[in-house]
Amino acid sequence: MSDFPVSEIVAELRQVREQWRETQGRTDITQREFPSRDAVIQAVESLKGVLYPLRLGPTDLRPSGEDFYIGHTLDTALQTLHTQACIELRYRARQEGAREDERTHELQAANIVREFSRELPLLRKLLDQDVLAAFHGDPAAQSVDEVVLSYPGVLALIHYRIAHELYRLELPLLARMVAELAHGQTGIDIHPGARIGAGCFIDHGTGVVIGETAVLGRNVRIYQAVTLGAKRFPRDAQGHLQKGWPRHPIVQDDVVIYAGATILGRITIGRGAVIGGNVWVTQDVPPQAHVSQSSPVEQVQPQAQVLPVAA
Repeated sequence: MSDFPVSEIVAELRQVREQWRETQGRTDITQREFPSRDAVIQAVESLKGVLYPLRLGPTDLRPSGEDFYIGHTLDTALQTLHTQACIELRYRARQEGAREDERTHELQAANIVREFSRELPLLRKLLDQDVLAAFHGDPAAQSVDEVVLSYPGVLALIHYRIAHELYRLELPLLARMVAELAHGQTGIDIHPGARIGAGCFIDHGTGVVIGETAVLGRNVRIYQAVTLGAKRFPRDAQGHLQKGWPRHPIVQDDVVIYAGATILGRITIGRGAVIGGNVWVTQDVPPQAHVSQSSPVEQVQPQAQVLPVAA
C-alpha cells in the first residue's frame, strides 16, 4: 500500500483534465491528439545524421557505409514524420471543424513528407554555406568540423532549416516543435516561419530572437542578444491579436547586427548596413549605413550624416 495519496491525486487530475477538455470542446477524444515530442526528437536526430553522417551520425560509421546508413536512417525518419504529420492534420481538421478522414490525412501527409524529403539536398547546400560563413566569420574557429560539431548558431540553423520546410509545407505544429528543440538547447529562438538566406552566421547566439515574418538576405551576421521583433500587436474587433500579418524586419544581404541590438517592426535594414551593439532601431536604415548609439539613424539625416561602412 502506497504511503502517498496516489488514488486521490489521480481522480483529481482526471477531473481537471475533463474540465479542460470540456471548455475546449474536446470531450470525444478516442486516440492520440497531438504529435509526440519524443518522436519528433528521434526524427530530427536522424535527419541531422542524414545531413552530416560522419559528423552527426553514429560514432562507428565509416565512409564506405554512408549511403547504407543514410538510406536506412532516412526511411525511418520519414516514416516517423509521416505518422506525426497524420496526427497534426487530424488535429487541425478537428480544430477547424472539418470531417476527420484518416485515409485522406494519410495521403496528404505522405505527399508532404515526400516533398520534404526532396528538399534535403538543397537544405544541405544551404547549411554548408551557413557553416562556411561561421568558419570564415569567426577567427577562433579552427575547422569547419569544429563549427558543425560545437557551434550553437549552426545547431539552431540546422533545426530552423528543417523546421522551415515543414512550416512551408503547412505543418506548423511539427515545425514549431523542431525549432523549439534547438531553442531549448541553445537559447536561440528562430521562428520556423522566418525566411533566412544562405550564409547566415549567428555568433555566440544566446538570446537571439528572430520573429515569424522576419526576412533575412544572404550573408547576414548576427551576434548574441539580438532581437528582430514586432513593434506593435494590432487586435481585431473582439480584442484578439491579429495573426499572420508582416510585422518583423527585413534585413537585406551582407548586414551585420552586433550584440544587444533591438530591431522592431516591418522596417528594412539596407544591404551592407552595420547595426551597432545595444541600439534600438524602429525606422528604415539605408544601405551601407552604420548605426551606433552615438549616431542613431533615427536622429540624423541619412543622406548627409549616416556613416558609410569602411571598404
